[in-house]
Amino acid sequence: MAIRLLPPQLANQIAAGEVVERPASVVKELVENCIDAGATELHIDIEKGGARRIRIRDNGSGIPKDELELALSRHATSKIASLDDLEAIHSLGFRGEALASISSVSRLCLSSKPAQQAQAWQAWCEGRDMQVTLEPTSHPDGTTVDVQDLFFNTPARRKFLRTEKTEFGHIDEVVRRIALACPAVEIKLSHNQQLLRHYPKAIAESQILSRLQQIAGKRFADEAIFLELAADAESGQTLGIRGWIAPPDACRHQTDVQYMYVNGRMMKDKLLNHAVRQAYGDSLASDRQATYILYITLPANDVDVNVHPAKHEVRFQQARQVHDFVLLQLREALGAHVHAQQEQGYTHHYEYSQLQAKPESSAAFGSEFSGAGVSGAGVSTTGAPTPGAATPGAATAGASKMHQNGPTPGGENSEAASGTGRSILPGAFVVGQGRGTASKPSANQIREQEAYQSLFQTPLPASETATANANFNTQDAPSFEHSNAAEAGEKGSESYKYLSLLEDRWLLLQTDSKLALLDIQQAQFRVQTQRIRQQLAIGLSGQPLLMPVQLKIEHSKALEFPMLLNRCGVMLVEKRLRGGQYQLTIQQVPEPLRKGDLGKSIPKLLAILDEIIAATNPPEGNFEEAQVSTYLQNSTLAEWLAEQGLKEAYSVVESKQWLAFLQQTSGWQRCLQPLNWRGALRHDEN
Repeated sequence: MAIRLLPPQLANQIAAGEVVERPASVVKELVENCIDAGATELHIDIEKGGARRIRIRDNGSGIPKDELELALSRHATSKIASLDDLEAIHSLGFRGEALASISSVSRLCLSSKPAQQAQAWQAWCEGRDMQVTLEPTSHPDGTTVDVQDLFFNTPARRKFLRTEKTEFGHIDEVVRRIALACPAVEIKLSHNQQLLRHYPKAIAESQILSRLQQIAGKRFADEAIFLELAADAESGQTLGIRGWIAPPDACRHQTDVQYMYVNGRMMKDKLLNHAVRQAYGDSLASDRQATYILYITLPANDVDVNVHPAKHEVRFQQARQVHDFVLLQLREALGAHVHAQQEQGYTHHYEYSQLQAKPESSAAFGSEFSGAGVSGAGVSTTGAPTPGAATPGAATAGASKMHQNGPTPGGENSEAASGTGRSILPGAFVVGQGRGTASKPSANQIREQEAYQSLFQTPLPASETATANANFNTQDAPSFEHSNAAEAGEKGSESYKYLSLLEDRWLLLQTDSKLALLDIQQAQFRVQTQRIRQQLAIGLSGQPLLMPVQLKIEHSKALEFPMLLNRCGVMLVEKRLRGGQYQLTIQQVPEPLRKGDLGKSIPKLLAILDEIIAATNPPEGNFEEAQVSTYLQNSTLAEWLAEQGLKEAYSVVESKQWLAFLQQTSGWQRCLQPLNWRGALRHDEN
């Protein structure tokens, strides 16, 4: 086949494949043109997720009549004119192919009126023909771009569009990013003739914080750390940074609040993402994501924005310098928070005195040990004390003695003081003489060590130990019920030691010569029930859903009591339908319900609340503030919510954590199931 020049219509459609990925791409390109035109007000109307219609109106400078047809031509722009302009781009758009590409796969109408022009004009362009028709119209100062029937002439691409809800979700995210980049621009976003988002113009600091809260959430706006370092040409500082970054304990579990801007352009850059993640270090838990909104400024000729078809990426001339600058500034901003967490980790887990064991104590399994060093036969190589080892109380006393006196050099104890002993905490080793040192722990190691260390608790008093032993020797499995006031004195615990995890659910524990099984699912249920019951006193904290969930239900009395729903962490919008049904739009649910089937859990929650209302019969159709907590705490709501988060299988780390949490509750020994291993041995002998 001979090489030939492609016709303009085909070239435009090929370019549209790079620029117009989905309706959100159209919105991004058109809104950037509006901002480049100096607009301060944007009205974005979407129909059917953008597949049917995208209409954007601004109050910018407008396009003169004799340039309207040229504006729809490929590679026609007013933003650059030479190669020097391309190497120092200050505008968001610069290629001049967005309108041509969009018009080649849609029916496009461009209406505009500059302030100095008496009459407004509009240009029509449709599909492959690309013929532009001009005619007068009525329009205020500014420009309106109306894109209808996107991909109507490319059925293959239209077939790959997602659902209306999904496509509008992408548009909403694009508008959020632009709203953060341009706070001085008022933006209204409507979908199917309903106004869903309104971002008022934000000039003052309070208005900017209000927009920040509207987009990133109240917690981020309240707890995020603000940083600002302006570029200073006189001192040679060409880089600047400002924005907000959340401390480690306030970071979100999703990546939905990670916004990075370079010279006002929203973009994604692996280099900068690495700098942000490195600034947190090991202080960020494995289940949390870096949370930030950052604006970086640098000379336009030091960054190349013409490296991606959709302008999602940039390339820095001094990439390492930019990376280190961002890393340094973020570390300084996070310094106090990261330092506090690291200090807590090191103090608790990695600074211990060496062991000072006595020869006679080794033979009697009575060796003293500190939090890091071990010696003799009293501690196994796995880090758990073996049968006959010193009690936790004795170990604590030995550790205190070592902190006061220090290791004794030479003699029979020199080997123990040499630092070759293994720590009773997983992942920690004793190095050198004197105080133990170790490499910086990861977040997972710290959590595992905390759970492991919690097994060594202060022993019960003599009277309570006798009571616990009496319960332990009972042949019947103990009942699993809530503790009452009479059990308050049983909050201490014997030194139960973890031996193994069986069938991913049962913990095998040992104390002295007794064995017991603990059902981790029951332990989680008991701990979660008590936690939720306590939280109901002030209200459960709800978690917003990424996309609201709609469901239909019959009438529920609980919908008439928003105070009850708010106390349960539920936020919803109700709409009455025909036939007595209601359509609920669920926007926020408590954490135990977030990962479940809301179509089943929400009706069940409303049924439980209906039972509370029927049993209490609130006067005058409303609850007193003080009554709400009492009614919710005395109901079965806490048990039901705790059941929603139960698992069928647990890891070793999870099992140890739930054991540690359970041991902090009163009467927890009643959850144990004793094992009559002596009787089993006698039966085998017979």
